[in-house]
Amino acid sequence: MSKEQNKATNYDASAITVLEGLDPVRKRPGMYIGSTGAAGLHHMIWEVVDNGIDEAMAGYATEVGVTLLPDRMVEVTDNGRGIPVDIVKATGLSAVETVLTKLHAGGKFGGGGYKVSGGLHGVGVSVVNALSEYLKVEVHLKGKIWKQEYKRGIPQYKLKATGSSDKTGTIVTFKADDQIFSELEFNWGKILDRLRQQAYLTKGITIRVSDKREDHHAKNFKFYFEGGIKAYVKALNRNQEVKNETIFYVEKEVNDAKIEVALQYNNEYNETVMTFANNIHNPEGGTHMVGFKTALTRTLNSYARNQKILKEKEENLTGEDTREGLTAIISVKLTDPQFEGQTKGKLGNTEIKTYVEQVFGEAFSTFLEEHPKEAEAIIGKCILASQARMAARTARANILRKGALEGMTLPGKLADCSSRKPAECELYIVEGDSAGGSAKQGRDRKFQAILPLRGKILNVERARLDKMLANNEIKNLVIALGTNIDDQFDLEKLRYHRVIIMTDADVDGAHIRTLLLTLFFRHFTPLVTNGHLYIAQPPLYQIKKGTTARYAYSDEEKKKILIEMGGGVAEEIEEEASEEDNSQDEEQESEEQEVTEKKTKAPRFMIQRYKGLGEMNPEQLWNTTMDPTHRITKQVTIEDAAQANEVFEMLMGDNVASRKHFIQTHAKKVENLDI
Repeated sequence: MSKEQNKATNYDASAITVLEGLDPVRKRPGMYIGSTGAAGLHHMIWEVVDNGIDEAMAGYATEVGVTLLPDRMVEVTDNGRGIPVDIVKATGLSAVETVLTKLHAGGKFGGGGYKVSGGLHGVGVSVVNALSEYLKVEVHLKGKIWKQEYKRGIPQYKLKATGSSDKTGTIVTFKADDQIFSELEFNWGKILDRLRQQAYLTKGITIRVSDKREDHHAKNFKFYFEGGIKAYVKALNRNQEVKNETIFYVEKEVNDAKIEVALQYNNEYNETVMTFANNIHNPEGGTHMVGFKTALTRTLNSYARNQKILKEKEENLTGEDTREGLTAIISVKLTDPQFEGQTKGKLGNTEIKTYVEQVFGEAFSTFLEEHPKEAEAIIGKCILASQARMAARTARANILRKGALEGMTLPGKLADCSSRKPAECELYIVEGDSAGGSAKQGRDRKFQAILPLRGKILNVERARLDKMLANNEIKNLVIALGTNIDDQFDLEKLRYHRVIIMTDADVDGAHIRTLLLTLFFRHFTPLVTNGHLYIAQPPLYQIKKGTTARYAYSDEEKKKILIEMGGGVAEEIEEEASEEDNSQDEEQESEEQEVTEKKTKAPRFMIQRYKGLGEMNPEQLWNTTMDPTHRITKQVTIEDAAQANEVFEMLMGDNVASRKHFIQTHAKKVENLDI
């Protein structure tokens, strides 16, 4: 046996690697902040902000501030007690340095520092330090300002007093490490949404947000909500017709756990139920969600039976029925939260289920008794949902029964692929028969299937499931995907692991795309959350010079290609490209135009603006939009389900005023608009 083989097979203590200090974080950053993309980058801010929120929840802070500074720096401040500056016996270091350089070090374990906190694992600010190119901490405490700086987690000097102060609090300034993160640009809207949410969840706290970055307009916001989560529910329902004008709210402590629930019903068909534990959003729910759902269904059924609204022979309302049109916030604060994973997606404390069930159940029962008209409206909404559910179940069963009788016959319009391995298969949902024809001829038949849609599908935001399934285009899509729909959805049966929406680059194409996205978001949610949905990006222009043809996907790219093909006469080509743009505005009916330099040795260009996919021949469609080696596709994700829900309600719902305001606000941002 060679030395190399012996070394590979000799597994002993010498093979064990010990990562000291913050090394594990830099080695496996995704384990601590979820990802090294945009989500992880923003998680850095959340981790530092959570420390200020913890101070507020403990009653020591009233203000938290976040400022985006030039050179990618972020400053987070609070007016809490300030991180202790004295020496920690276990480490021999100041408490500040211990908190910033040691994993699982903080005031959240022994019970002396915080009764309730969002940070459980004690790795928050130390992880931010480890993943920062530069970090500075300033503590106002004991009449002094204490300061320490770090580079990639390594202290540059010991904590030192640099001046006097009559305040208390902590200021952390950091710069995310470009060696770690693939995305370094902070999203202002995402930061505002998160901090607004935190202000709702912590009654009485003021959160200030400022944008002082270069090349950005200076912006300043202040969030303060006296009503807490009750105000949050009101804000979520601001564009809706509501069933109970009086928002239900309860707040109660049980065995050191604080339970807060607020809810209101609206006239829509979708539910928005958000859960929080110690102000940390739990997108996957948990025991507090289970307790809430159990109590909600039981309380509404009990009230409906007692008031004889539900007759003896009628079925009980299901959980699905009682949550249609529901907007609710469940916020619990507890001393020892047990989360699943560092990103705290799901709460696991078993006792919280009982506490929420008990507190919410009793209070909601009293609310219904004290507000009989609003209770009647809520129950009426639930009964309508129940009737629609049964009608939808019948419609769905008819579709599946018909499919089973015909040996699961696929829709006639579907040009299926030959492969039967879902992981390598793609389904293109194409607008119109002409584009469908080109796509069918241009595709790779082994792994690409084509389903053309006729016209615009039903707007599912305003339709129940039984009406949806009566729509042929939607019915064909359900059968083609093979997954069933809504609560019967089974991701394991998905026949294509990439579902690609391919529509024209015009207003109608955008409308069809939005209708399809609404359908997938509302009724095939796991398809989206598991990353199976994509949007194809067909080119806007074909640029020809002699026998050479290139494609541009935006006006900027078109200009760039014109420069590149101009052979070193960039300035003049840019002028001509600009003239070509102006002439397009004046002569919209012309689909093919020429751009010619005014010099005698002028290259000659043919620029074709594609009005639709049907204008491309099969070979062009394959080369530009369907060939995996060249195409551009955008994966559809849901980073913030609540925000996505609000956008879909606004764009596709019944409230015209909010949609009109959105269009007026964003109209100038639209490019390539064909009217």
